Amino acid sequence: MSDINKTIAGLELAQIGWVVPDIHAAVAFLSGALGIAGFPPPEHVRAQDLDMTYYGKVAPAEWLTTQTYNGGTFIELVQPLSGESMFHDYLAKYPAGGTQHLAFRLPVSGFEQITRELREQGYAVISEVDHPIARMAFFDTCQTLGVVTEIMGITPEGWKAIEHMTKAR
Repeated sequence: MSDINKTIAGLELAQIGWVVPDIHAAVAFLSGALGIAGFPPPEHVRAQDLDMTYYGKVAPAEWLTTQTYNGGTFIELVQPLSGESMFHDYLAKYPAGGTQHLAFRLPVSGFEQITRELREQGYAVISEVDHPIARMAFFDTCQTLGVVTEIMGITPEGWKAIEHMTKAR
């Protein structure tokens, strides 16, 4: 599995994902103590609405999420509410919460190659999403990197959304 460094070396770090037990407390801390502003009100998300898989099957799961753009990287907060997901697994293992994933992005045209390479290196896919703005795959790289690795293949619509979010900040 040592080839992961070569596989993700050319990708752009796009997001740091934190899983937290209380999203409102996390926003207050990051905004107040660290000066990270711009978090919109948390959204209620259902895995079923995104067709988000959890170990190959769409499982009922719900969470709150919000993100902001800060210094070239998005900061995402996720508070699991119910069901089964990688976010619920993380909070069960680490009740205080913490950094759960790092997301790397590239144009969607390169998504298949990168995700194939990670699969061939033996990294298991925890979750996948095929969204209009991005294809996303979350790999279990915890033994190697200490966190889950998300690969985001950004579509043309996604690049426009990213530009809008970065300018809004």
